[in-house]
Amino acid sequence: MPPIVMVVDDDGDILDMTRLVLEGGGYRVLPATSGPEALRTLEQSRPDLILLDINMPGMDGWQVLRMLKVDERTTSIPVAMFSIKMEVRDRLHGMQEGALDYITKPFSCEELLSRVRRIFETLERGVPA
Repeated sequence: MPPIVMVVDDDGDILDMTRLVLEGGGYRVLPATSGPEALRTLEQSRPDLILLDINMPGMDGWQVLRMLKVDERTTSIPVAMFSIKMEVRDRLHGMQEGALDYITKPFSCEELLSRVRRIFETLERGVPA
């Protein structure tokens, strides 16, 4: 069974493109358009990786990440953050909050697949990403 990647982004175009790229790379995709929707989906499903946008209305990605990391049902799910913010302090903040990677938008299809593959390869080896 292919790995399942949850993609959380309020931008429908980014969500669709990311889904198509990941499905083309052999992954199953669980889409969510908001933090609350992602949390509801996680009550029923357990993805192998979450790609989480930071800048979303209402509940932003940082809030979602903190909720994931304090819930024993989701704390072990690896998370990579998406953002248009490219500053080093934003990347560092993501790592301090428990994200395994920080992917800046816009990104190429090849970069996205490469980063997702690297996360899974690193996790399979048992080495922290």
